[in-house]
Amino acid sequence: MDIKKVFENNRNWAEARKRVNPSFFRNLSLSQQPNMLYIGCSDSRVTAEELMGANPGDVFVYRNIANLVPAGDLASMAIINYAVTVLRVEHIVVCGHYHCGGIEAALQPKDMGILNPWLRNIRDIYRHHRHEIETSNSITDRQRRLVELNVREQCVNVIKAPEVQKAIRSKTLNVHGWVFDMETGLLKDLKVDTDAILTEIMSIYRLE
Repeated sequence: MDIKKVFENNRNWAEARKRVNPSFFRNLSLSQQPNMLYIGCSDSRVTAEELMGANPGDVFVYRNIANLVPAGDLASMAIINYAVTVLRVEHIVVCGHYHCGGIEAALQPKDMGILNPWLRNIRDIYRHHRHEIETSNSITDRQRRLVELNVREQCVNVIKAPEVQKAIRSKTLNVHGWVFDMETGLLKDLKVDTDAILTEIMSIYRLE
């Protein structure tokens, strides 16, 4: 993308916004009150706000390779803590997507250098669900299933966070797992059962 074109596009976008609502940017600068934290993949083809039809200020967004929420990632933990305790979001969405490069890389027995520790999180999920994933001879089907299993596991990781546990128990927060299908442009709700996951993990991960 031409950098000069970026600034031209930005001016056009800002002017179009002001024509519709002259006070749009003044109001936007006062505060943010999103009701959703979106945890998605950094893939350039998947833009959180656009695929949901959201406006600036609607969604608190965090993205990384393959939409992971590992416990040792301070960025993920800080984002979740801020979203839940300060912004008081009502929903946390983990959104993966089919044709994910991170998922495809994790399925390959290949040294990926500095990416190895990150991809290990996905490879662990593959190891735990290997029998299910490998029932299909289609590499595409295997990739799609691992995308879905990865989203579900990251939802579990989100729920392990103490502030999330407390918010779910107080009925102020729900956690959702979605997958974006690039071939159709549609979102798929994996219907993650927040309460069931919390009940299952509380004996080990519950923190008062």
